[in-house]
Amino acid sequence: MRRRFLESIGALAVAIAVASLVPASVAGQAPASAKAKTTTAAKGYTPPRTADGHPDLQGVWDFRNVIPLERPSQYAGKEFLTDKEAAEFEKSAAERLDMDRRDEDGARTPPVVNGAPATADVARAYNEFWWDFGKKFVGSKRSSLIVDPPDGKIPPLTPAAKKRADEAAERRARPAQGPEDRGITERCIMGFNAGPPILPGAYNNNLQLFQTPDYVAIVTEMVHNTRIIPLNGRPQANVPQWSGNSRGHWEGDTFVIETKGFYQATSFQNSSPNMHLIEKFSRVGPDNLLYEFTVSDPTTWSKPFTAQVPMRKSDQSLFEYACHEGNYGMKGILSSARAVEKEAAKTGSR
Repeated sequence: MRRRFLESIGALAVAIAVASLVPASVAGQAPASAKAKTTTAAKGYTPPRTADGHPDLQGVWDFRNVIPLERPSQYAGKEFLTDKEAAEFEKSAAERLDMDRRDEDGARTPPVVNGAPATADVARAYNEFWWDFGKKFVGSKRSSLIVDPPDGKIPPLTPAAKKRADEAAERRARPAQGPEDRGITERCIMGFNAGPPILPGAYNNNLQLFQTPDYVAIVTEMVHNTRIIPLNGRPQANVPQWSGNSRGHWEGDTFVIETKGFYQATSFQNSSPNMHLIEKFSRVGPDNLLYEFTVSDPTTWSKPFTAQVPMRKSDQSLFEYACHEGNYGMKGILSSARAVEKEAAKTGSR
């Protein structure tokens, strides 16, 4: 969030441990073989390099953006907006994300970010102080983060996936019978914008990258997840994990991560354990990083799709988001559900 209060001891410890292994950036001092392979981006930009010759992606990166994940219907067939359209969209987005916006009954209505309410359990308890949405176009004036398919839309769900989504919505709508009825972001297992894949959200839109010749670490500020990606080509482990099993490699100046073996759904909407994810990081300017991901899962979507999320260098540190599985928030949710059931049994209502 813009106004953060507590420094992250956990994230800082990871940062110190990993940073001690990180080779210093040595722009202009890469081996001749690496220089020969240098590719340019963004008007001939040549990225700084680490001692092993690869582009230096390290640092804290801010991925706030007003660009929606899917293309709004009013921009159908239009990949990029004009300056006037972009200004109008930024204005309407600011109004839409205003937490003081009321419905026709006078109640606050939660803002929606990339197809989902900003938060599930306290959507009407926060005010503008706590939010840090992207309110400006960053990187381009694209009408959607999705770049393929050309219509800028997530492909349709399969019938089985639609059934899963409906069942999940029913569980969220009733008093929780157990923690499994609540989403994994509400349970503080995965951050709502941490993915993978990573997408702009309501706040904490920051991550930090660390590099060594053998590993890249990605620390997301939201629920302070840390993904450590091996680069040594070893086989992917056959042990499902919440963030999946990731392996990385370099394709020219682009860092590529392949992830599969997910334990359950991630915070990415409608994902399943069968999701196959390809992520790419490219340094395209002194203060600009381009993150791209391609999602494939024939058990969930009718075809693969690709999105691009521009990121900007930040001069701030990561801070703790104190959200942990089994915290008192979940106890409150479950105890209140039992209270609702008890009252309903007394009155005979449902």
